Amino acid sequence: MESIADFFQKKGVKRAIIFGLIVLILFSVRSMMNLILLTFIFTFLMNGLVEFTIARLKLNRTLLVLLLYTIIVGLLTVGIVKYLPIVTTEISQLIRQITNFSTQSYDNSIINFIESIITNNQITAYIENGFSFLLKSFSDISKTSVQVLIALLLSLFFLLEKPRLIAFTKKFKDSKIAPFYHEIEFFGKKFSRTFGKVIEAQFIIALINTCLSVIVLMVLGFPQVFGLTIMIFFLGLIPVAGVIISLIPLTLIAFTIGGFLKVFYLFVAIMMIHGIEAYILNPKLMSSKTNLPVFYTFVVLIFSQNFFGVWGLIIGIPVFVFLLDILEVTDNNSKKIKKQVT
Repeated sequence: MESIADFFQKKGVKRAIIFGLIVLILFSVRSMMNLILLTFIFTFLMNGLVEFTIARLKLNRTLLVLLLYTIIVGLLTVGIVKYLPIVTTEISQLIRQITNFSTQSYDNSIINFIESIITNNQITAYIENGFSFLLKSFSDISKTSVQVLIALLLSLFFLLEKPRLIAFTKKFKDSKIAPFYHEIEFFGKKFSRTFGKVIEAQFIIALINTCLSVIVLMVLGFPQVFGLTIMIFFLGLIPVAGVIISLIPLTLIAFTIGGFLKVFYLFVAIMMIHGIEAYILNPKLMSSKTNLPVFYTFVVLIFSQNFFGVWGLIIGIPVFVFLLDILEVTDNNSKKIKKQVT
């Protein structure tokens, strides 16, 4: 009996059991996962923005938080009232334009070959389903807006009372559930340092890529720029695969409006933007642990999409990086380099 008790007293065993309990609790409230993820993402991003602003401008924290949330709610309101109908219409037009591509006949043998590949592999159906999901999300705005509003309110209350919340939470350190507190604190720090940072980096990279891509699309004379902007931003949140997925509809649209020359210009521009992401943004915003091989990236995305749905494409890589951090999977080469430098 003592050996069994000693086994469960081991730090690694207790940590594994508590981690399993956390996963079980999250699984039991999976119906609220959208709200949980939105609240965490809003809180983490807004907290980073508040800390960034306070470090450069000496402003009252409470007033700054209220000001930033007022601006965000105002922008969301204007976007929903003024631009949502435009975006919904343009996405519908994009669906029809991409679907009609396979129904048109072309004299070029290369185009006919590509069209046959697209038809045989049902790529057009996948694209149409993806756009339909996006359109449905915007159409079902009542449910989505309620979840976003609740997540914004929860993140607002968290940031307004952050010092008080931290002080109150520390009281559990000396309570009867102290062992649970220490392990949850350990996982919380790991989670915010890996998952949160990767999500923040993905958001910033997607935002920059979207801005650059929109400029390119406007120069090339693409139609339905509003709809394409929404598509590029959300696909930009998917590491690596997002660029490939977004290229399919963009290439089809480029060919219909300008032929091979327009497709060539598009590929050159996308390669330049991807180069900026790969060689400038990723090294500055992503840690070395997120520098995963492409094979691992696609395997994680496939499995996470299967288990978590659309959310899995966005949170799959951050969750995987979080697990790597817990398992202490590090880059030995970088460690050797640091030792040689020191």
